[in-house]
Amino acid sequence: MLKYKTYPNLLPKSSSKLSLKIFIIVLSLAIFGCIMVYSASSYSALNNYNNEYHFLIKQIIGVVLGIIALIITYKIDYHIYYKFKWVACIISFVFLILVFVPGIGVSNYGANRWIGLPGFTIQGSEIAKFGFIIFCVCVLCGKKFEALKFKSYLPILIVGVLMCILIMLEPNMSITMCVGIVMLIMLFVGGMKLKQLTMLAVPAVAVVPLLIILEPYRLKRLFAFIDPWASPQGEGFQLIQSLYSLGSGGWFGVGLFNSRQKYQFLPFSESDFIFSIIGEEFGFIGCLLLILVFIALIYLIIKVALRAKDRFGCLLSVGVASVIGVQILINLAVVTGSIPPTGVPLPFISAGSTSLVVFMSAIGVILNVDRQSRKSKI
Repeated sequence: MLKYKTYPNLLPKSSSKLSLKIFIIVLSLAIFGCIMVYSASSYSALNNYNNEYHFLIKQIIGVVLGIIALIITYKIDYHIYYKFKWVACIISFVFLILVFVPGIGVSNYGANRWIGLPGFTIQGSEIAKFGFIIFCVCVLCGKKFEALKFKSYLPILIVGVLMCILIMLEPNMSITMCVGIVMLIMLFVGGMKLKQLTMLAVPAVAVVPLLIILEPYRLKRLFAFIDPWASPQGEGFQLIQSLYSLGSGGWFGVGLFNSRQKYQFLPFSESDFIFSIIGEEFGFIGCLLLILVFIALIYLIIKVALRAKDRFGCLLSVGVASVIGVQILINLAVVTGSIPPTGVPLPFISAGSTSLVVFMSAIGVILNVDRQSRKSKI
C-alpha cells in the first residue's frame, strides 16, 4: 500500500450502483458499437473480404477481450500501478518505436501506426496514451513532488513531448493532439499554476499551424477543411461525404441499416467516421442521445474521482476521463467539419480491437478505484 496521505471523500461515500451504472453504459456502448460497425461495414466487407461479417466478428472479439480485460483490471488494486511508473513509460515508448521497425511495423495509407502480430495488429499509440496517464499520476503523487515548483512537472513535460514527437512521426496528428491536451489537463489538475500552464499552452497551440505547413498533405487537408468543395474528388471528398451523411439523417434518421453513404461513398465509415453513419441512420436526435450517454459516462467517472480515497485514485480517474472526453471531442469535431480531417476512433464505438480493449481496461481501473473507495472509512 502507498505511504502518501489519503483524504476524506469530496462527495458522500459511493455505492455499488455507481460502478454498475458505469459498467452498463460501457457495455451498452460496446454492443451499440458492434451493431453500427456491422451496419457501416457490411457492404465494403462483402466486396473486399467476401464476408459481410468480417469487421463485426473482429469487433465482437474485441468486446469479449475488452470485457475480460475490464474484469482483470477491476480485480487489481489500482495502487499497484504506482510501482510501475517507469515500466508504463518504457512500455509506451517501446510500442511507439516498434511501429517504425521494418518487419514489425505495419504501414497503411502512408502511416506507420500499427504493430503486426500473427493474425492481428495493434496500434501502439492507443496503449501509450494510458501508459502516459499512469506515468503522469505517479509523478504527481510522488513523495518528492511539490506542486508549487515548476521542476516537479518536468518529467511529465519531457515524457509527454517525446511521446507527441514519436506519434507525430507516424504520422498521427489527432492522437498527438489528444496526448498534448491530456498532458495539459493533468498538469492543471496536478496543481500547476495557471500562469505557468498558459506559458506552455500558447507555444503548443502555435506549433499546430507550423506542423500543418511543414507537411504538404496536412496543408491540403487544411485547404479542404476551409473549402471542401474546391476539391470534391480529392482532399475534400471525405468531409463532403461525412456532411452528406449527417445532413441526410435529418431529425430522426433514415433507419438502422438504411445508410446510403456506407456503400463505399464514405471512407472509413466503420472506424473514424462511424459517427456520420450514426447521424444518417438515427438523425440529430440519435446523435444527441449518444452524446448525452458519453457525457453521463464522463460525469460518473468524475464522481468516482471525487469519491476516491486518495490523490492517486482521484488523478487516475481524472486522467481516464480526460482521454475519453478529449478523444470524443476530436472525433466529433472531425466528422462535423469543425476541425481539419484527421483519423481518431470514437471510444467504445469505432471498429478497432486495440482501442476497445484498452479503453475497457481503463474502465476496469475506474471501477477498482470506486471499489476501493467503498471499502475505506470516511
